[in-house]
Amino acid sequence: MYSLVLLAPRIPALLPASWPWKLSLLAALEPGIPPGTFSWPYLAILERLALALALGLFTGFERERRGKEAGLRTFGFAALLGGVGGLLGTPFALLGLSFVCLLVILLNLQSLLASGSVELTTSVALLVTGFVGVLAGLGHTLTPTALAIVTAGLLASKRRLVWLTDVLTEEEVRAGILLAVLAFVVYPALPPGKVDPWHLIDAQEAWVTVILIAAIGVVNYALLKLLGQRGMLLAGFLGALANSKVAIAEIARSSHELKGVLSRVTYITLNFTTAAVVIRNTGLLLVLAPEAAVATAASSGLMLLASLAPGLRLLKPSDDGGPSDRPIPLSSPLSLISVLRFGLLFLALQVAGALAQRQFGSGGFFIVCVLGGFVSSASAVASAATLNRAHTITTAVAGTGVLLTTAVSILVNLILYSRVARDWPMTKRYGAMTAIVIVLGVLGAAGQHFLLG
Repeated sequence: MYSLVLLAPRIPALLPASWPWKLSLLAALEPGIPPGTFSWPYLAILERLALALALGLFTGFERERRGKEAGLRTFGFAALLGGVGGLLGTPFALLGLSFVCLLVILLNLQSLLASGSVELTTSVALLVTGFVGVLAGLGHTLTPTALAIVTAGLLASKRRLVWLTDVLTEEEVRAGILLAVLAFVVYPALPPGKVDPWHLIDAQEAWVTVILIAAIGVVNYALLKLLGQRGMLLAGFLGALANSKVAIAEIARSSHELKGVLSRVTYITLNFTTAAVVIRNTGLLLVLAPEAAVATAASSGLMLLASLAPGLRLLKPSDDGGPSDRPIPLSSPLSLISVLRFGLLFLALQVAGALAQRQFGSGGFFIVCVLGGFVSSASAVASAATLNRAHTITTAVAGTGVLLTTAVSILVNLILYSRVARDWPMTKRYGAMTAIVIVLGVLGAAGQHFLLG
């Protein structure tokens, strides 16, 4: 035995040069070695085969626990077959995979004779394990490891996946497929850049708004289904941090469909979106221009307290419609017509903002802030902070501009809600609270300016 170990490194060099697989073996083991020389890389070969074996055993562990005919050893051998084939080259990799296919055929024949059924899941897992071994034999590490982990996860998640198919309705599945089509089929097919002669419309940028509206609608639906009425609060707040107009549009759509069933929860959610706008704009200003954020501290604090106060006061469960875990009447998670309508509305706002900016010029800072409130208050805040850091505008002017764009953004949200929800009593309550928030913001800015000069 010891003599064989000593002789092993010399075996490939002693083989006839006419053997084609000798060249494949040498090229696979040491591709950087010039012709006529040879070195036996024990460590590299053992690492590849060990990885293939470990991944095969890892995948087969779940099958062994379930008492399947193909278990630990079968999966380990399948991975080793692929690994040896990957080491020797493409023809031998295909030969190893053909042996795995033969193993799958024999396994299903035995299953048919024994129980009259076939092991489709185990068969597919064996074939994947063969490819995992080939990848490991070729020297890959991340790809075969990830593939083996995903395979084992799918094998072990049968109950959860079956439960998910039972829980999801056909309408919910269609909504998920539609969202995927919007994001991964339509969006890449759109032309990049401006598509009109006036350079006003960016098709991909406009479609991002459509995708965002659809995604927030699906997330809002999922939170409502999982968390009940509190899910609506969370969806409104988190959605407004990303895009308050999209969040308001989805809240308005839900409010219109629920027909006032959750009026108190809707009112709290609307105020939470206002708080999210203030938090986002203030936080962005604090990061980009801290001095300007300090200059707006009083107005931002009063606006935040005013928008949070109704929610904190009404947040506890009550017998007259407060947030609770009671089920909510839910409709479709995604309405394509509503999504496209909101997308066209936002596109119109963007075009109007671009035209107005071209007409008045970017020198009118406050005009730009007002337009930013119609389109994207976060962009206007970032612009004000950048101008302040460059000493183009003073800290006071930057703070005033941020307050102005925040107020306009909140007013636009109110207009959006009234047009979509068509719930006039709620619009009046929301409008009164919006007016209070804006007035307190103005008073806070004036008071801070008066006290600090």
